[in-house]
Amino acid sequence: MDNYKPQPIDTGKIELPEELLPLVEQMAKNVHEVWAQTRMEQGWTYGAVRDDAKKQHPCLVPYEALPEEEKVYDRNTSLSTLKLITRLGFRISKE
Repeated sequence: MDNYKPQPIDTGKIELPEELLPLVEQMAKNVHEVWAQTRMEQGWTYGAVRDDAKKQHPCLVPYEALPEEEKVYDRNTSLSTLKLITRLGFRISKE
């Protein structure tokens, strides 16, 4: 594992259509919801500071209550996913 070098697909030049930008925030919220649900299923609970031994985490709160830097992380994950979908030649449309 010492020689592992991440090589994500380059999406730096991908520009998303304007109509997909609101989807980024909706996806970011869902990314957080899935993460939180998984943690809770694993026995984690809210704690003011992260404590792996006690399985407590300060981000086990609704998305709207997250610190902005945590929201940015989720938004970046969502944005990267949408860009990858586009880079791979798929199109997203709303019915």
